[in-house]
Amino acid sequence: MRLRWQSVRRARIRILNRRANAYILTHPLAFTLAVLRGFRANQGLLLAGAVAYYALLSIVPFLMLVVVALSHFIDQAELLETLRRYLELLVPGQSASIVAEVANFLDNRDLITWLLGVTMLFFSSLAFTVLENAMSVIFVHRVAIRRRHFLVSAVLPYCYILALGFGVMLVTLVAGTLQVMGQEHVELLGYSWSLGGVSGALLYLLGLLGEILVLTSIYLVMPVGRLSLSHALVGGVTAALLWELARHVLVWYFSTLSQVNVVYGSMTTAIVVMFSLEIGATLLLFGAQVIAEYERVGRGKPERTRPMSTAP
Repeated sequence: MRLRWQSVRRARIRILNRRANAYILTHPLAFTLAVLRGFRANQGLLLAGAVAYYALLSIVPFLMLVVVALSHFIDQAELLETLRRYLELLVPGQSASIVAEVANFLDNRDLITWLLGVTMLFFSSLAFTVLENAMSVIFVHRVAIRRRHFLVSAVLPYCYILALGFGVMLVTLVAGTLQVMGQEHVELLGYSWSLGGVSGALLYLLGLLGEILVLTSIYLVMPVGRLSLSHALVGGVTAALLWELARHVLVWYFSTLSQVNVVYGSMTTAIVVMFSLEIGATLLLFGAQVIAEYERVGRGKPERTRPMSTAP
């Protein structure tokens, strides 16, 4: 019975996907405008600001806990170098400052108490809790049908922290292998080619693939109900590509035009990180809005999203 139900569900998803794809191909502008209207109606920028604020509170304690745990299995210098490289994908130009704080914490990890560890774990989970609440606004049509048990919502952030920690370990091991490969040479017919360029390209692709996988997993786990992998992948690829474009613009802006260090002085790092997280959270929620609109179109009901209201 269960297998039959799953096959029926997969067939239904395929039908909805074909309907949505046909609509998007024939009405790309209408679909894009519907996504933008829905994002505006759901107060997407306001939600992104909340997610970015709590992400700023969570990112440093999360990285500290992950590095302390993984330093028992992986060389500390290699771990910090991997974090520095891939944090650059999240907070352009500021990864060195964050990694320096993490390294300083590692040098004093003997001072960690159980109370401090629990407090750091709690702050690490705040961003995921707020992100889940933001997703419930974007996917309000799912919340209206089914609500998540409060115990699941309470445990979910910590499970995700554990999964991300495992992901950091895996990326560190793969990145270390690619760096070793970059030191090798290929000799053929008297010519020698360094694999450094190939290694650099593979390291970048590893980071991009990691972005897509993390975003896809967020879209799979955070919304209420079971989201199909294809729908989550649509949102993950959309958000990752938009972020790559935004990241390159940020790098260019901060390196050529910005005078943020003159205006904010010692607060520059926090302001730049907050600004980067704000843009990242906006694109993350925009990807969720793409999925939500994709679902509505697939059902043949591309209805206009009602504006979010705080009125009783």
